Amino acid sequence: MTAMTFDFGDRSAASGNGSRQTPPTAEPRPVRASPISAAERKKLFANVVLPHLDDAYVLARWLTKNGTDAEDIVQEASLRAFRAIDQFAYGDARIWLLTIVRHTAYRWLRKNRPSALVLGEDLESLEQKHALPFEPNRVETPEAALIAKTENERLKSMVEGLPESIRQVLVLRDLQGHSYREIAEICAVPIGTVMSRLARARQRLCDEAAAAA
Repeated sequence: MTAMTFDFGDRSAASGNGSRQTPPTAEPRPVRASPISAAERKKLFANVVLPHLDDAYVLARWLTKNGTDAEDIVQEASLRAFRAIDQFAYGDARIWLLTIVRHTAYRWLRKNRPSALVLGEDLESLEQKHALPFEPNRVETPEAALIAKTENERLKSMVEGLPESIRQVLVLRDLQGHSYREIAEICAVPIGTVMSRLARARQRLCDEAAAAA
C-alpha cells in the first residue's frame, strides 16, 4: 500500500455542533462534554486511526478488487474518521475504522460499480437456502491452510470471484482474524448471518479449489 499523508488543518467545525448526547443505558460510555481542539483531534486520529490503515487497505482492496480504488476509499474513510473522531467512544479502534471503511466502500461501489453489489435479493432468504453446518470451535479449515501456503494469483482470483456479501466475511475472518462478534458489528448483521455467510464462502472456495486441482 502506498504511504498516505493527511493534511486536515483545523476542521473542528466539521465534526458537528458538539452537543452532549446521552449514551444508551445498556452500554454506558464516556461522552465528551465539549468539542475537542484541533491539536487533540490530530492526536486522537494518530492514536486511533493510523495504526490500522494497513488493515483498512486490505479490506478495501478485497471489496473493490483494485489497489488504486482501495487507496482512494481508505483516504476518504480516513477523512470521515478524522471528522468524526470526537464521536469515537473509546471502544475497539480497529472495528470502528473498518466499519467506516466498509460503509465508504459500499458508497463508492454504488456510485462507480453498482453491478458489483447484490441488488434486489433477500440475502437472508438466500442464506437459509445455502447455509451449511457451522463448527464454531473448528480452527483449521481447508481454505485457511491453502491461504497459509500461498497467495498466488489463482487463489486471489477465486476469493475475488466470491459474491461480495460472503467475500467480506471470509476476508474479515480468515485473512484478518476478526471474531464473529467483531464481524457482526462491522457488517451490522446478526452473528448467525456471519456464520452462514462464512460457511457458504468457505464451501465455495473449497469446491472451486477442488475443481481446479
